[in-house]
Amino acid sequence: MRDFTELKVWVKAHQLTLAVYRVTSTFPAAQLHGLTSQARRSCASIAANIPEGFGRNGNVELSRFFQIAMGSASELEYHLLLAHDLHLIKSSEYECLAENVLEVKQMLASFIKRLNARAFRTENLTTNS
Repeated sequence: MRDFTELKVWVKAHQLTLAVYRVTSTFPAAQLHGLTSQARRSCASIAANIPEGFGRNGNVELSRFFQIAMGSASELEYHLLLAHDLHLIKSSEYECLAENVLEVKQMLASFIKRLNARAFRTENLTTNS
Protein backbone atom coordinates (compact mmCIF):
# COMPACT_ATOMS: atom_id res chain seq x y z
CA MET A 1 0.00 0.00 0.00
CA ARG A 2 1.54 3.29 -1.07
CA ASP A 3 -1.51 5.55 -0.75
CA PHE A 4 -1.53 7.04 2.73
CA THR A 5 -5.26 7.82 2.47
CA GLU A 6 -5.94 4.08 2.72
CA LEU A 7 -4.35 3.91 6.18
CA LYS A 8 -6.85 3.81 9.04
CA VAL A 9 -4.48 5.82 11.20
CA TRP A 10 -4.36 8.63 8.63
CA VAL A 11 -8.15 8.61 8.22
CA LYS A 12 -8.56 8.82 12.01
CA ALA A 13 -5.93 11.58 12.28
CA HIS A 14 -7.60 13.55 9.48
CA GLN A 15 -11.01 13.21 11.14
CA LEU A 16 -9.45 14.37 14.40
CA THR A 17 -7.96 17.41 12.65
CA LEU A 18 -11.36 18.35 11.24
CA ALA A 19 -12.94 17.97 14.69
CA VAL A 20 -10.26 20.13 16.34
CA TYR A 21 -10.75 22.83 13.70
CA ARG A 22 -14.51 22.79 14.39
CA VAL A 23 -14.08 22.97 18.16
CA THR A 24 -11.42 25.68 18.07
CA SER A 25 -13.54 27.83 15.75
CA THR A 26 -15.57 28.72 18.86
CA PHE A 27 -12.53 29.86 20.86
CA PRO A 28 -12.33 33.58 21.67
CA ALA A 29 -10.56 35.81 19.14
CA ALA A 30 -7.90 36.52 21.77
CA GLN A 31 -6.82 32.86 21.47
CA LEU A 32 -6.44 32.93 17.67
CA HIS A 33 -2.64 33.26 17.77
CA GLY A 34 -2.34 31.26 20.98
CA LEU A 35 -4.19 28.12 21.89
CA THR A 36 -6.31 28.00 18.72
CA SER A 37 -3.23 28.09 16.51
CA GLN A 38 -1.25 25.66 18.66
CA ALA A 39 -4.03 23.07 18.82
CA ARG A 40 -4.65 23.29 15.08
CA ARG A 41 -0.97 23.06 14.16
CA SER A 42 -0.23 20.12 16.43
CA CYS A 43 -3.29 18.26 15.17
CA ALA A 44 -2.60 18.94 11.49
CA SER A 45 1.00 17.84 12.07
CA ILE A 46 -0.20 14.37 13.06
CA ALA A 47 -2.04 13.86 9.78
CA ALA A 48 0.64 15.63 7.69
CA ASN A 49 3.60 13.58 8.93
CA ILE A 50 2.02 10.32 7.77
CA PRO A 51 2.08 11.20 4.04
CA GLU A 52 5.45 12.89 4.46
CA GLY A 53 6.82 9.62 5.80
CA PHE A 54 5.26 7.75 2.91
CA GLY A 55 7.04 10.10 0.53
CA ARG A 56 10.40 9.10 1.98
CA ASN A 57 12.47 6.01 1.31
CA GLY A 58 12.18 2.97 3.56
CA ASN A 59 10.77 1.86 6.88
CA VAL A 60 13.32 3.73 8.99
CA GLU A 61 12.25 7.08 7.51
CA LEU A 62 8.57 6.16 7.71
CA SER A 63 9.00 5.22 11.37
CA ARG A 64 10.75 8.52 12.07
CA PHE A 65 7.83 10.51 10.67
CA PHE A 66 5.34 8.38 12.59
CA GLN A 67 7.35 9.21 15.73
CA ILE A 68 7.08 12.92 14.89
CA ALA A 69 3.32 12.43 14.48
CA MET A 70 3.28 10.75 17.90
CA GLY A 71 4.99 13.77 19.44
CA SER A 72 2.44 16.07 17.83
CA ALA A 73 -0.37 13.90 19.22
CA SER A 74 1.12 14.24 22.70
CA GLU A 75 1.32 18.00 22.23
CA LEU A 76 -2.33 18.05 21.13
CA GLU A 77 -3.31 16.12 24.26
CA TYR A 78 -1.97 18.97 26.36
CA HIS A 79 -3.59 21.72 24.26
CA LEU A 80 -6.96 19.99 24.60
CA LEU A 81 -6.51 19.60 28.36
CA LEU A 82 -5.59 23.27 28.65
CA ALA A 83 -8.61 24.31 26.57
CA HIS A 84 -10.81 22.18 28.83
CA ASP A 85 -9.29 23.60 32.02
CA LEU A 86 -9.80 27.14 30.66
CA HIS A 87 -13.45 26.23 30.01
CA LEU A 88 -13.08 26.75 26.27
CA ILE A 89 -14.44 23.29 25.49
CA LYS A 90 -17.11 21.27 27.25
CA SER A 91 -16.17 18.17 29.20
CA SER A 92 -18.06 15.96 26.75
CA GLU A 93 -16.15 17.44 23.79
CA TYR A 94 -12.86 17.13 25.63
CA GLU A 95 -13.48 13.48 26.53
CA CYS A 96 -14.40 12.60 22.94
CA LEU A 97 -11.37 14.39 21.48
CA ALA A 98 -9.00 12.98 24.12
CA GLU A 99 -10.28 9.48 23.38
CA ASN A 100 -9.68 10.02 19.66
CA VAL A 101 -6.14 11.28 20.31
CA LEU A 102 -5.44 8.21 22.44
CA GLU A 103 -6.72 5.94 19.68
CA VAL A 104 -4.50 7.66 17.10
CA LYS A 105 -1.50 7.36 19.45
CA GLN A 106 -2.15 3.65 19.92
CA MET A 107 -2.37 3.15 16.16
CA LEU A 108 0.84 5.11 15.60
CA ALA A 109 2.63 3.13 18.32
CA SER A 110 1.59 -0.11 16.66
CA PHE A 111 2.89 1.07 13.28
CA ILE A 112 6.17 2.29 14.79
CA LYS A 113 6.71 -1.04 16.53
CA ARG A 114 6.10 -3.00 13.31
CA LEU A 115 8.25 -0.67 11.19
CA ASN A 116 11.12 -0.83 13.67
CA ALA A 117 10.89 -4.63 13.81
CA ARG A 118 11.06 -4.80 10.01
CA ALA A 119 14.02 -2.42 9.92
CA PHE A 120 15.78 -4.51 12.60
CA ARG A 121 15.20 -7.75 10.65
CA THR A 122 16.44 -6.16 7.44
CA GLU A 123 19.52 -4.80 9.21
CA ASN A 124 20.30 -8.22 10.72
CA LEU A 125 19.85 -9.95 7.37
CA THR A 126 22.31 -7.59 5.71
CA THR A 127 24.79 -7.72 8.59
CA ASN A 128 24.71 -11.52 8.91
CA SER A 129 24.93 -12.26 5.17
